[in-house]
Amino acid sequence: MPKQKITKEMVVDAAFALARTGGMEQVMVKSIAKKLGCSVQPIYSYCKNMDSLRSDVEQRSRQFVQKYFTEHIDKENPFQSVGRAHIQLAKEEPHILKIFTLQARKNISSMEELYQSETNPQMAQGIANALNISLEKAKQLHLDMLIYTIGISTIFSVTTPGIPAEEIYSQQERAYKLFLKAAQEGNL
Repeated sequence: MPKQKITKEMVVDAAFALARTGGMEQVMVKSIAKKLGCSVQPIYSYCKNMDSLRSDVEQRSRQFVQKYFTEHIDKENPFQSVGRAHIQLAKEEPHILKIFTLQARKNISSMEELYQSETNPQMAQGIANALNISLEKAKQLHLDMLIYTIGISTIFSVTTPGIPAEEIYSQQERAYKLFLKAAQEGNL
C-alpha cells in the first residue's frame, strides 16, 4: 500500500479536530501525528512552530464561529438570535468558544475598535431602526450585549454539570431589558 502524502491542510484539519474535542491543550505534534497515522516529521515540515499552527487553529475556529452564527441567525430577529446562537454554541462547542473568545485581538486599544472588529456593521443600524433609538445608542446597546453575552456564554460553557440553557436565556433577556431601558432613557 502506498504511503499517504500528508499536506498542511491535513495537519491543520487534524489540529482543529483535536482542539474541537479536547481544547487547544490537545494540539501537540504527537497527537496530530497519531490522528494522521504518520510520524511527527510531516507535522514539523509544515509548521514553523506550534504558535503558527495554533494561530491556524484559531483562524479556523473564527471561521467556524462565523459560519455557525450565519446558520443560526433568525433573519427576522438577528440581534436577539445571535445572542441565543452564542449560548447555543457554548453548549454544543465549548472548546471552540473558548478558543474563539481567548484568541488575541491585535491592534485593539478602545471599545470602539473592539466593536468594529467583532460585529457586523449593519447590525447597529438594524437595531436603531427596530427599536427607534439613535445609531449611537444602538451601537452601545449592541456592545453591552456583546460583552454580556460573551461573559455569560463563557460561564455556561465551563459549568459542571451545567446551568440549564433556559436559565441562561432568561438571564440574557433580563440584561437586554435593562440595557434597552437605559438606552431608551438616555442613560447609556
